Amino acid sequence: MEFFCYHRDRPGSTALRMELLERHWSYMDQYEKELIARGPTFAPGGDAPSGSVHIVDLPDPAAARAFAFDEPGYQAGVYRDVLLLRWRDMLGRTMWDFPGGRTGGNRYLVLGLGAGGAADLTAAPGCRDDLIAYGPLLSDDATTWLGTAALVRAPDADAARGVLAVECYADIEIHPWEFGGRR
Repeated sequence: MEFFCYHRDRPGSTALRMELLERHWSYMDQYEKELIARGPTFAPGGDAPSGSVHIVDLPDPAAARAFAFDEPGYQAGVYRDVLLLRWRDMLGRTMWDFPGGRTGGNRYLVLGLGAGGAADLTAAPGCRDDLIAYGPLLSDDATTWLGTAALVRAPDADAARGVLAVECYADIEIHPWEFGGRR
C-alpha cells in the first residue's frame, strides 16, 4: 500500500529541524527500499524549509502512521501537522527513476485537495516527462478520492499548477520542492 506523507513545519522550527537532520536521515535510511519519493519543501521565494514529503510503500495504515509519527522531527516538535493519506503511484517508478535526474529546473509539490468527484486519475497528456511522482490521494480503504499529489519539474509555480484540472479542487497548494536524502 502506498502512502503520501507531508509533515508541515511549525513556524520557527528551522534550527531544531537542522539539529535533527542526521537523525531524520538515519530514520529514513530504515525505509530505503520502501520510499518512492522524498524531499523537503520550501517557503515561496526562500531557502527556509517548510515541510517534508515522503511517499512510501508500507503494509497497512498502521505501519504508515508509525512511519509518520515515530519520525524524529515529529517527536521533537518540528512539525505543526501531518497529512497522511493513501496514494496510488500512476507512473510506476520512484523519483530516482525520473529521466530528468536530481537537478536542473525548478521542482514543486502540487497538492490538490478534492472538491467532489474524482479528477486527474491519470496525468494530463504532454506533462508525463516532467512528472517525478504522480497519483491520487485516497481514503484509508482506497475507495474514496480525496485529491491528487504530484512532484513536478516546471519553469514556475503557475506551470506546475497546470498539471491539475484546477476547477476540480477545493484548493491547490504549490510548494517549491527538491529531491531529498543524503547528498
